Amino acid sequence: MAGLYIHVPFCKTRCAYCDFFTQTQLSHKDEYVQAVVSELELRKDYVNEEAIHTIYWGGGTPSLLQPEDFETVFEAVSRLYTLSPDPEITLEANPDDISAGYLSALQQLPFNRISIGVQSFRERDLRLLNRRHSARQALDAVSLCRQSGYANLSIDLMYGLPGQTVRRWEENIDQALRLQVPHLSAYSLSYEEGTELWRQLHAGTIRAVSEDASVRMFEMLTRKLEAEGYIHYEISNFCQPGCFALHNTAYWTDQKYIGVGAGAHSFDHRSRQWNVASITAYIEGMADGVPNIETEIMDERTRYNDYILTHLRTMWGIQLPVFREHFGRERTDSLLRQAKPFLQNGLMQQEKARLRISRQGLLVADGIVRGLMEN
Repeated sequence: MAGLYIHVPFCKTRCAYCDFFTQTQLSHKDEYVQAVVSELELRKDYVNEEAIHTIYWGGGTPSLLQPEDFETVFEAVSRLYTLSPDPEITLEANPDDISAGYLSALQQLPFNRISIGVQSFRERDLRLLNRRHSARQALDAVSLCRQSGYANLSIDLMYGLPGQTVRRWEENIDQALRLQVPHLSAYSLSYEEGTELWRQLHAGTIRAVSEDASVRMFEMLTRKLEAEGYIHYEISNFCQPGCFALHNTAYWTDQKYIGVGAGAHSFDHRSRQWNVASITAYIEGMADGVPNIETEIMDERTRYNDYILTHLRTMWGIQLPVFREHFGRERTDSLLRQAKPFLQNGLMQQEKARLRISRQGLLVADGIVRGLMEN
């Protein structure tokens, strides 16, 4: 099985933390939608006719598209690809785009999961992040989705924001728990070069929270969500039983995926591919029938490192028999030798044929992964 990611690079405003490929001009929207259809046609053999079991509309802000835009793309997908019997089909949406009328129109489309970009339930945080919705709109968005029959919901939150205290972060978690959404993603703020927050940090107008505070926020997050029955199945992701995000899980468990749209990435085990990060260049390439795509052929070392990086993010970790099938006994023995110090100090665990990062190790997961990779 394979996944399909569709990138929608349009936003009404640019968030202060965002370094994804997006733009705030929608003048090329109609041409862009047709280019996506062209790419679906031109690259239909990429996943070797494997059934598509997840479709994820990400961005940018996919909820800026109109129902007819989605219809156009879905028609091409159903015509060109084989779909599994019950695919997970996710729409990323901003809270202020969600209305009863918009959801009514979505009900005519095959979406069965909505991921809402909340980020915070505090007005101060939302202003700092240059989000265009209010805390009230975030709460209303969840309620409206449920009233419209969308039970499979996810929300995104961010922590480690400038000026955020552990107590204020706890209030955010408590509000999320009151909503009882089946899935929640929580990300620590990172200051990406070129973003507005990065400029403010370097100008001295804001200060990053301390590492100690960030650690305490993460520990509180995991403790409170697990106490409410959520499964911490990936470093930044939590779900109620049976509500794993299937599309993102495929990224972390070595499944193929094709990404269409400007700046989108694809993976087929042999190579990584990524489309040009320019809307006009993307549209022109698709119109000419020559996709503007870069390709990296993955050698054995790259595949090895990539496998470690992705699998150790999850609660399932690395299944050693499967790892041995992929990389051989010698490399498996080498991995276990490198993991020995982390196993001895409790940062990793080996349970029968599974190697994974422990709860304690999650706080330093990046360092563990670097220590296991081949140079």
